[in-house]
Amino acid sequence: MTISRRGALALLGFGAAAPAGAVTPAKFYAGKVSFAHGVASGDPLADRVILWTRATPADPATTETIALRWDVASDPQFKKVVAQGQVTTDAGRDFTAKVDAAGLKPGTDYWYRFRQAIDGKPQGDQAAGRTKTLPAGATKDVVLAVASCSLFPAGFFNAYGAIAELPRVDAVLHLGDYIYEYGAAPGDYGMAAGAKIGRTHLPAHEIVTLSDYRTRHAHYKTDPQLQAAHARAPWIVVWDDHETANDAWQGGAENHNPDKGEGDWATRKAVALKAYYEWMPLREPAAGTLLEACNRTFQFGDVATLLMVETRLTARSQQLDYDTDLQIVDGKPDVKAFAAKWQDPSRRLIGEAQAQWLAGELNASIKSGTTWQVLGNQVVMARVAPPNLPKTMGAEKWNALQAGLPEFVRNRLAQTTALSAFDVPSNLDSWDGYPADRERLYAAFTAAKAAPIVLAGDSHTFWVNELYDAGGKRVAAEFGASSITSPGFGDYLPQAPIGPAFMERNKEVVFCDAHTKGFVLLTMTKDQAKGELVTVSTILSPAYETNVLKTYAVKPAAGGGVEALVEA
Repeated sequence: MTISRRGALALLGFGAAAPAGAVTPAKFYAGKVSFAHGVASGDPLADRVILWTRATPADPATTETIALRWDVASDPQFKKVVAQGQVTTDAGRDFTAKVDAAGLKPGTDYWYRFRQAIDGKPQGDQAAGRTKTLPAGATKDVVLAVASCSLFPAGFFNAYGAIAELPRVDAVLHLGDYIYEYGAAPGDYGMAAGAKIGRTHLPAHEIVTLSDYRTRHAHYKTDPQLQAAHARAPWIVVWDDHETANDAWQGGAENHNPDKGEGDWATRKAVALKAYYEWMPLREPAAGTLLEACNRTFQFGDVATLLMVETRLTARSQQLDYDTDLQIVDGKPDVKAFAAKWQDPSRRLIGEAQAQWLAGELNASIKSGTTWQVLGNQVVMARVAPPNLPKTMGAEKWNALQAGLPEFVRNRLAQTTALSAFDVPSNLDSWDGYPADRERLYAAFTAAKAAPIVLAGDSHTFWVNELYDAGGKRVAAEFGASSITSPGFGDYLPQAPIGPAFMERNKEVVFCDAHTKGFVLLTMTKDQAKGELVTVSTILSPAYETNVLKTYAVKPAAGGGVEALVEA
């Protein structure tokens, strides 16, 4: 199911923002409203930014329209208001409201607020936050926080709290899995920790309907650390799979089963995206685009062009699976037959339309004199073959490690160890599962003479990678963010040297850590880009400390590409 702009606007129910004092509907909700879900800003440009909030009516059954006054000021006391207006919302968009506040100055910090408006006058409490427009022209530096994968029951959102406390952050990039679709039963993903620390999912069942997705978004946005991070800086977001369902692709998802009453995939995808656009601070779809196509560009002066790509719902071919696609012939895996499927050039991750858009944006960035071309991307791009943990650990430690592990972990370890004998991907859901599409992207990097930095989430692991094309040329550097809370295999194997095993096995992996939670703090100048892997000491208590696990720097190479990564 694809959704046109006309269909998108009808589906999303976008309300119009009006200047203060404009003619508006005569009947407005006059009861009390609260701002229990905080505020957010996003999709900043040099002259505008999206402002978001949710007005929760005291009467949840009201069918009346709620009017809100919004203000943007150059000071936190709102003594110097530079823009203001009124926006309306109602139950059709779950009482969320978005404003595209325009007429702002480039590279400038602003403060914004929402208040209920009755008879055109602001009333009651306010919800306020801080935001910033993008710089224009010559720019000294750019600072971005890069995050992904926040499972509410799995732990406290301490990494979001740490982002909120940063002395400087120009924008927060969230690369997906902002929410998860799973339920809250004892065996559900992340609930072992959730039961211990008193964090659960609402609704308690797996989310499928529009009401479900709305409730889940609302529940996440009650978290005080997430609210603080949203109120600190503008966010630039993209969904990954769990905003719809696990391992989503264009035609379905691993965690979508119509035979179990989950209905049609196109319907589930549509309601999930409706809730996402309602509850997240991103601009509504541009004219002539599909609702699924959220790829877009952000220009940070002459330092960086940020290209946000969509790798899930627009064009992705269904993922291969070793259990079904790697056949055993005469007692041995038929790797040659598997490789023919895996390397099939018709298998796409981003599709032709997005590939052409990306190539054009890369060329435009280079022609404008911009140093870095940054890809805001959901999944790891590096070639990452399965590690051989028995080899890295030694037989005695390996055998001791397996004692007492859950069966699914032992089975995964056995498969990974067996596959480590072959040059096949560790993760078929990543770019590694779509090598032909990756080579097409690398060719676009090279043709544009770009200096690319790839940012990735999804894996719940920190990565620092050097990316090489099929001819052996280094074409990009990659920084992968660990999760905010979501468990990975490092959580099930706390004593296993997973990172060193990946580094030992793979040329492209410069550094890997599967045991810590946090985010990447990326600082870019015209001369270099520096990625700091910022960790939190715990997610099982709201009291935490931060630490910089590792710092790596990279410089643009003459004539395109990047130089080798260096530990700083």
